[in-house]
Amino acid sequence: MPLRTLIVDDEPLAVERLQILCARLPELQLVGTASDGAAALRLVDALAPELLFLDIAMPGMTGIEVAAALAGRKPRPAIIFVTAFDSFAVAAFDIEAADYLMKPVAPERLARAVARAQDRLRPQGEPAEPGAPPPATAPAHLAELWVPSRGELVRLDVAAIDWIEAERDYMRLHTAGRSFLIHETISALETRLDPAAFIRVHRSAILRRGAIARLVHDGQGNWAAELADGTSVRIGRTYLAAAKAALLDRN
Repeated sequence: MPLRTLIVDDEPLAVERLQILCARLPELQLVGTASDGAAALRLVDALAPELLFLDIAMPGMTGIEVAAALAGRKPRPAIIFVTAFDSFAVAAFDIEAADYLMKPVAPERLARAVARAQDRLRPQGEPAEPGAPPPATAPAHLAELWVPSRGELVRLDVAAIDWIEAERDYMRLHTAGRSFLIHETISALETRLDPAAFIRVHRSAILRRGAIARLVHDGQGNWAAELADGTSVRIGRTYLAAAKAALLDRN
């Protein structure tokens, strides 16, 4: 059955474009539109949509606030944020949105987001296809992030991150051959990472333990962690003992 879908956006042109895109997807049934958060909540009560396309920057209630107000609903509709701003991705991820789309939305990107929403709405334990295993239990620690990339937000596997570098209130995530910038402080991100997989070695650097190749001493009391790709990251004095222990634990 197609998903009963509600579009929430205060920009008429954005609503119209999304309506056209949704009409091309047989897995969606558009049941209404709303131009602000309060109206969206009323329509959720009246129409019981299964999926919300939700703008974030709206007058009155923001899309994040609307999603938070729906958090206790049972059943709770799946939420796909559709916005012109990438700075809300972390907050959207915390709310457990199905996806986060950047305007203007590309048709193929919309189709992928709808597929994720269908997975999110599938009853717990129900396989995607006959014979397929049930979905895994969500991990306690952060497993993936939405990151800006070439005009859209993509999902990044946290296990692919080699090291993290603080740049004021932003974090640069370094992976093999690429880096991504997200708006979050290093202290906030550290609390969401698995300490068995990541270790903080400096007030502005976190390393994936498996990426550390060796610890290097310069003969003047300074230490650095050298990664498998040759990157050298300075180790702060207050973090040195923990960094040495992390390396020894792998032996």
